[in-house]
Amino acid sequence: MSQGSPGDCVPLEPTSAPSAPPNPFVHELHLSRFQRIKFCLLGTLLAPIRVLLAFIVLFLLWPFAWLQVAGLSEEQLQEPLTGWRKTVCHNGVLGLSRLLFFLLGFLRIRVRGQRASRLQAPVLVAAPHSTFFDPIVLLPCDLPKVVSRAENLSVPVIGALLRFNQAILVSRHDPASRRRVVEEVRRRATSGGKWPQVLFFPEGTCSNKKALLKFKPGAFIAGVPVQPVLIRYPNSLDTTSWAWRGPGVLKVLWLTASQPCSIVDVEFLPVYHPSPEESKDPTLYANNVQRVMAQALGIPATECEFVGSLPVIVVGRLKVALEPQLWELGKILRKAGLSPGCVDTETEPGRSRMINQEEFAGQLQLSDPQAVASAFSYFQKDANGLVDFRDVTLALAALDGGIGLEELTRLAFELFAEEQAEGPSHLLCKDGFSTILHLLLGSPRPAAETLHADLCQAGPHQGLSLCQFQDFFLRDPVHRKLFSTYLRPSQTPNASSPGSPTALANGTVHMPKHKGD
Repeated sequence: MSQGSPGDCVPLEPTSAPSAPPNPFVHELHLSRFQRIKFCLLGTLLAPIRVLLAFIVLFLLWPFAWLQVAGLSEEQLQEPLTGWRKTVCHNGVLGLSRLLFFLLGFLRIRVRGQRASRLQAPVLVAAPHSTFFDPIVLLPCDLPKVVSRAENLSVPVIGALLRFNQAILVSRHDPASRRRVVEEVRRRATSGGKWPQVLFFPEGTCSNKKALLKFKPGAFIAGVPVQPVLIRYPNSLDTTSWAWRGPGVLKVLWLTASQPCSIVDVEFLPVYHPSPEESKDPTLYANNVQRVMAQALGIPATECEFVGSLPVIVVGRLKVALEPQLWELGKILRKAGLSPGCVDTETEPGRSRMINQEEFAGQLQLSDPQAVASAFSYFQKDANGLVDFRDVTLALAALDGGIGLEELTRLAFELFAEEQAEGPSHLLCKDGFSTILHLLLGSPRPAAETLHADLCQAGPHQGLSLCQFQDFFLRDPVHRKLFSTYLRPSQTPNASSPGSPTALANGTVHMPKHKGD
């Protein structure tokens, strides 16, 4: 079947990507022998006492938090509190909170710059967000209001503190909740100083401090001036970072409490006043503030972010999952004793064939219900719970180590290209392109669709020919290296291997630099 010819090929622009930024999702803590001995001693003597005293103080916070909101209706809590409740309870919680962090080893909070008033900057944005200790930034900010998950209300003590704070609550499972949060943020930010400041961690999740994650637009929707707040932990050993991959909660808490002294630097940058364009475009506003904060920190501003529960990194012009689920699918199939190359995946190119879980099991000859459910969950389902068998065909081909990259990209094109009435016989449109990238690389579909539109600008059609598709993936040195690494799960490299996705994100594989980068 001929679906692309050399005559259809319009060369794509080469990737103009600077050297990859550090991977912000991984924190590796290397201890020398002397440091291990020191932490064993201090962890045995100092950490238990500190943690015990800190938990006692945490529970002492509860009466003050409860007293501030006791007897008030939900309607009354929709307005800022005043009078004795504000004075007594606020100062009590502020003092006990400082004592709590002091007991955990944070003996010094060094403040630089000057915090703006609520009239000058109704919103504070703090970064980098690297640890669960970051709420310490609330202390020099005089306990501003925060945004938190609604589920945290049910957590003992924490729920009481959120009610005390009159926090803005969002449910990640309710789209209507997100709209209400946007409206509430706008209402408070435009109250003319009636409400205290609202503090955001615009990255939305923790990183390792080596780069700023992409800022979410929530803090910038109101279009009001914001004050950037920088958080640094200038300690000789970084025990505080709590990244996606690295030490867990208990280890971070134990190591930090074992430090004789931990220091926090909080720096208030000048208030950022948005331009008319930024006021209308929260994403533009967020990106520009991110760049200002990254420059002040001396670290890169990246497009890396969490999409769902998976971290997404940027390599070249692609957004890809740090650890693609394709590898997990391969592990499941191998554990079930299935060889991807031995499965009959005959399917008609360009036409979808929807199958249910039972048909999926029969086609792959899987008998273990758990393996079937796990493998089936990898693929995107429609409203009826069916998956496109073309997705299965491509995934199995990618897992078959005997298929070369050129043959694999040709198969992907033939499966998802659409027949055209005019011009080239078949072109790969945005839906097929985004499906291939999401399936093989874990790329978010919106990012893949944007990339497709950018690639199509180089040609006369609203789709990619086979030559253009292969040119992008196979002839670009960065993308070819990434593509081959992701599609060889049987030879999964470790994070420091030169060909691994993590190494690409860390800059271990050096990308060509261009003038002006």
